[in-house]
Amino acid sequence: MDASNLHLTNLERVRTGIAGLDNLLHGGFPKKSITLVSGPPGGGKSIFCFQFLYEGVKNGEKCLFLTLDKKVEGLLNQAKELGLDFQPAIEQNLVKFMFLNINQKLIYETMTNEILKGEYDRIVLDSITPLSEMPIYIRNPDELGIDMSNSIKYEDLSDKTNLPTRRLHLIYIMNALESSNATSIVTSELPSGSHLLSRDGVSEFLADGVITLNVDPTMDRRKLAIMKMRNTKHTLRPQDIVIDYGGIRFV
Repeated sequence: MDASNLHLTNLERVRTGIAGLDNLLHGGFPKKSITLVSGPPGGGKSIFCFQFLYEGVKNGEKCLFLTLDKKVEGLLNQAKELGLDFQPAIEQNLVKFMFLNINQKLIYETMTNEILKGEYDRIVLDSITPLSEMPIYIRNPDELGIDMSNSIKYEDLSDKTNLPTRRLHLIYIMNALESSNATSIVTSELPSGSHLLSRDGVSEFLADGVITLNVDPTMDRRKLAIMKMRNTKHTLRPQDIVIDYGGIRFV
């Protein structure tokens, strides 16, 4: 076997719940990785997340959906309309949907406590955009069990002159997800027609993978592209997708 392909077969992977995507990723996301899913309104970001978590609960994995933009009831109804009914899994404590109030002063501590103490296998944060645009209040990341040794220290968090506030927020969030040992997805909202990979311009560098979802209304087409995935050989060619009953499907 070619040595360059060893990492494709030996690396443990987590299925995304989207068959065509799993094929392109040689079985799914690298386990314990963080993937950024970006796109415009109506691009299918939340649906992508539903499928990812639904795949997990089917396999008996413990899953968490953190939402800042939409109420839990609305998300569950949206998923159910696609044939992805999470209610039985909620009753079995396999999945938790949690709304985070962006106006809560200690939102970071609420979020990281749940991420780190819940022992989740899969985590979704939908979306990261509001967090990158709000004031940050952190008492002590060490108390929350977050390893900041490879990025920034607590004193940096309290001094916004050391790093741009936006990058500071995102580093904190990504470190929390990485410390959880879960396989995670974070979403970022983009304006229609944007060629950016995230609204904040930072999270694509911190994430292990980047997937974009785009809509071409003039051609009545949707596209999915893998822009980045560490330890994975993949095509950069955008793939045609549709959204129907069951969620996102390759065509």
